[in-house]
Amino acid sequence: MARIAGVDLPPNKRLWIGLTAIYGIGQARAKSLAQKANVDHTKKIKDLTEEEVTRLRAAIEAEGRVEGDLRKEIQMNIRRLIEVQCYRGLRHRRNLPVHGQRTHTNARTRKGPRKGAVATKKKVAARK
Repeated sequence: MARIAGVDLPPNKRLWIGLTAIYGIGQARAKSLAQKANVDHTKKIKDLTEEEVTRLRAAIEAEGRVEGDLRKEIQMNIRRLIEVQCYRGLRHRRNLPVHGQRTHTNARTRKGPRKGAVATKKKVAARK
């Protein structure tokens, strides 16, 4: 089983699809990484040799940030926006859409499930 950037790659998938399990690598970047590492991108991950895996690791490290470093950088960018109190930062803080989408009827993914109207019970006056 190949382990790259702290992620176990799925053994039964082809290389270019399996590399997308790593945060920050999409299909196009996976194919270009395989080409730079001199590995056939249509090969199954379980069929890779140790030498090919090490070449892939080296290519990924040379290319840029993935997984933890990338996640940390994105979180730091969001935290900076919140601290500066710009519009985008306020939208992040309130868990609302950031890129100008409408929120009157949609945005359920970001806002969460609807909070229905809660009916209040009327208290019955105690008889004496």
